Amino acid sequence: MSPRIRPSAAPTAVVADDERLMRDQIVGRLKEAWPELLIVGEAGNGREAVAMVQSMEPDIVFLDISMPEMDGIQAARALAGQAHVVFVTAHDEYAIRAFEHGAVDYVLKPAEPARLALTCQRLRERLEQVPDTMDDLLAQLSQRLGSSGLAPREYMRWVQASVGATLRMIPTSDILFFRAEDKYTRVQTQRFEALIRKPIKELIDELDPDEFWQIHRAILVRVDAVEQVSRDFRGRQIVHVKGSGEKLEVSRSFGHRFKQM
Repeated sequence: MSPRIRPSAAPTAVVADDERLMRDQIVGRLKEAWPELLIVGEAGNGREAVAMVQSMEPDIVFLDISMPEMDGIQAARALAGQAHVVFVTAHDEYAIRAFEHGAVDYVLKPAEPARLALTCQRLRERLEQVPDTMDDLLAQLSQRLGSSGLAPREYMRWVQASVGATLRMIPTSDILFFRAEDKYTRVQTQRFEALIRKPIKELIDELDPDEFWQIHRAILVRVDAVEQVSRDFRGRQIVHVKGSGEKLEVSRSFGHRFKQM
């Protein structure tokens, strides 16, 4: 496919991220920062992104670095020179240096309005140029991410939950614990509680195991939210949660979490 320069036409973009919530957030904030930009497609993995860009020929593609089937680095290689690329990542420790001198930009999750506005400004200027093939940049990223070229695992950082009749985006850093209750999972913060339909067994795979510990088949607690652990009259371990009067029972199979008790 030959390179394209279309500065006179309304700019178009494809957004690719396997997290629906993050994809919706990026799309929404792009519309605020750059109303003229047309989002012509949304992809949930790298292969979808490549196929979408090749069929729709957008000017710009936003690629989450960590996606299933084909990650953002692999997708960018497949699309070299076909569109201006913006990488989306939760890992600023390797991203910033790699991008600061390149013709490709990056956005950190969650997308901050001011940073995304700067990205849009840079993209407006780059639309006057042929898309970069990114050979050197992709080589740098692959080296930073290891010989496999795969990005580090990105864990859930936000939860979309029902609070009454509204939906809220709750940072995982605000969550004290998750607790299975009937058909829902309760999400507890210091200020309020909310409900989600995602079961504990799925949350275990999506949350950072260094941030959240499972202490019961129905309970996940944020490690930093544990104030103390005591024993009741039956000898069971009980977790006392900071900022909450809640006391969470530790089942026997997870008692090793608190070996000193």
